[in-house]
Amino acid sequence: MNKPKGRRAIFINMAATVVLRVFFRREYLSGRWFDGSSYSGIKWALKAIWQRNILRIAKPAPWPIGLTTYISSFNNVVFHIDDLNNFQSPGVYMQNFGGLIFIGRGTYIGPNVGIITANHDIRNLDVHLSAKNVVIGDRCWLGMNSVILPGVTLLPQTIVAAGSIVTKSFDEGKIVVAGNPAKIVKRL
Repeated sequence: MNKPKGRRAIFINMAATVVLRVFFRREYLSGRWFDGSSYSGIKWALKAIWQRNILRIAKPAPWPIGLTTYISSFNNVVFHIDDLNNFQSPGVYMQNFGGLIFIGRGTYIGPNVGIITANHDIRNLDVHLSAKNVVIGDRCWLGMNSVILPGVTLLPQTIVAAGSIVTKSFDEGKIVVAGNPAKIVKRL
């Protein structure tokens, strides 16, 4: 994307900020996506307003998220504002009714990633087990179609290979995990 320049960029950012504050919480309209160095944040926000607030194709959110991103409880997601791009990836699914999802700074979440804080009881599918927080460390990468299950903690710089199912925490960072269930396949 071309870097905006001059008075035009300043005017567009100011005008957009005023409009966007009607739909999104002020704290989510800052950081690298809204610092005037690109129009990406503004484009994401306008698209989200159109799809979620005007057309009502999906439920409105307190920050700009893509149409196919699903988050069950916006209040239960903790992330750094510079990582707003993670909510633009198609098919991201965050089921967090009871537990919190912590996403470390500089982490990347690929398409169709599922992060789940509570599961069904295998003895009675009508019952949900107690929710457990999921913690994703700084500078992690969750590959396409991977699933992170309740109670998992990934330390910084953990890479989850595409299609992996992470069922447990790992006690070290700077690793690559892969498979079902995921296991360490490489140390970085």
